Amino acid sequence: MCGIVGYVGKQNAVPILMEGLHRLEYRGYDSAGLAVAGRSGLRVCRREGRVRELEAALPSRLRGSPGIGHTRWATHGEPSDANAHPHTDPDGRIAVVHNGIIENAATLRARLEGAGQVFRSETDTEVLAHLIAAEDPGPLEARVRAALARVEGTFGVAILDADQPEAIVVARNGSPVILGIGAKEMFVASDVAALVRHTRQVVHLDDGELAVVRADGFQTFALGGSEAEPLAKNPLTVSWGHEALERGEHPHFMHKEIFEQPEACERTLRGRLDRRFQTSHLGGLELSPRELLEIRRIKILGCGSAYYAGQMGAHLIETLTRLPADAEPASEFRYRNPVIEKDCLYVVVSQSGETFDTLAAVQEVRRKGGRVLGIVNAVGSTIARECDGGIYLHAGPEVAVVSTKTFTSTTLAFALLALHLGRIRDLGPDEGRRLMDALERIPEQISEILEGDDEIREVAGWLANHRSVFYVGRTRGHPVAREGAQKLKEISYIHAEAYPASELKHGPLALVTPETPTVVVLPRDGLFEKNLSSIEEIRARRGPIVAVTHPDAEGLASRADHLLTVPRSEPELDPLLLGIPLQLLAYHAAVALERDVDQPRNLAKSVTVE
Repeated sequence: MCGIVGYVGKQNAVPILMEGLHRLEYRGYDSAGLAVAGRSGLRVCRREGRVRELEAALPSRLRGSPGIGHTRWATHGEPSDANAHPHTDPDGRIAVVHNGIIENAATLRARLEGAGQVFRSETDTEVLAHLIAAEDPGPLEARVRAALARVEGTFGVAILDADQPEAIVVARNGSPVILGIGAKEMFVASDVAALVRHTRQVVHLDDGELAVVRADGFQTFALGGSEAEPLAKNPLTVSWGHEALERGEHPHFMHKEIFEQPEACERTLRGRLDRRFQTSHLGGLELSPRELLEIRRIKILGCGSAYYAGQMGAHLIETLTRLPADAEPASEFRYRNPVIEKDCLYVVVSQSGETFDTLAAVQEVRRKGGRVLGIVNAVGSTIARECDGGIYLHAGPEVAVVSTKTFTSTTLAFALLALHLGRIRDLGPDEGRRLMDALERIPEQISEILEGDDEIREVAGWLANHRSVFYVGRTRGHPVAREGAQKLKEISYIHAEAYPASELKHGPLALVTPETPTVVVLPRDGLFEKNLSSIEEIRARRGPIVAVTHPDAEGLASRADHLLTVPRSEPELDPLLLGIPLQLLAYHAAVALERDVDQPRNLAKSVTVE
């Protein structure tokens, strides 16, 4: 949640900060602000609303360096000018931007107010500005270190001091902070997207680290260690440039990212199909075939769309390996005091690699001695570094808040993992060849589905006239239905619920009416006839039906009000293709209702708070 950007160097920081805030707006868009150091001290400008509202309010002659900026997703206090970051101390000498949550903020605030401090916002972040200002005089990094020692919770922070304007001090505990290395200038951000126009050389801070960032470089220290002992940090090179963050001719980033899926899938597959042994090559797993043979169970953890992708992955793995596999929400996992088994392989899914709940699940498993693999898109992200090994998606940056190409690439990564595990166990070479051939066809088949965009738009326009929608599917089709319902509710704000088709008669059927459409995920597989029975139950209550199926699905045309078809793949991989029309259905319904497709209300891209 929220976005941080900072700059120190000879250039005017203001345009660099504003560009970075626009790049980071998908991380939070309730309010935005910036602070820059000038000859007369710090100058701060903050506004409720989108970054464009801040841009319109900036004084025309605002200049300075260094500077810090922030775009907010509200946690403490409603969106308002007063609650927008940066927050300052009473004298306006210290400015702080912060991602995360200070859990003991109320206690600290009460103590400071008891000492005569006056607060101007409802936020937890303002407490930190007061704490830093109250420390004994000295270098800013020493005062920040002392203040953070009194804080409980998570933070990614960047701090400016009007009395020491040559540096930005940043620190991290549970919320990402990235440094960008330029030519006699340095950048700070919570996401690489804010940096890549200026540099591709980046350094990721780890939890419990503080850095002093100056134009000529940086030094990193352990928050709890000696101030005199800098830590060695190795830069990484970002593989994509700022062009990947441009919308191009597409009306929305979501539309662009849906249509980028063929290329994204090609990148996920590239170099990973081994024709010699009819398997997949996954060097990042860091587990030998002998170690993988010892696995007796697979547990997949993720949040939101990552969890639904994990459900699809669990079905794939169980089908191809005959190992028990299941998925559950990472956000609930550690709170049930889970039993960590030594012969269980834990797989965590996070597009950003920074999802707080998922990271906490990784740490819980590893603390108890379990082995964790990560499926992530962001190279160098926290979860990628915390895991024992894993699979990078290489799907490219995703700007729209809702996941599309990363969801599809994640499902594809699970197919590669299932094939790899299956061939180590009992899956024969002919079966391996069958699946490899199907995997290679996936990008082209997605392109074929996208050619039906106009037809799907028409169905979505009809769907947008309804207040509630059911989604149903059986076995491997159920997580596809869950993801489809999630997409519709996220961006169109139409109420949508997903159920196993077999569960309709056990309760949900009471809500089926002529005003409540049902989207049925209906592959032409062994359960096709049973799914037709579910459709008949809906039709008997005069419920409208949208069927997502295969072209040779006989008997459906007369039963469904709308028919959307996808090319047939192998049964194990059909769900990957069946989900694509549901993305477009949600997108076009949201456009028809004039919703903010890329930045839906109350949501943000990377959930870095609990």
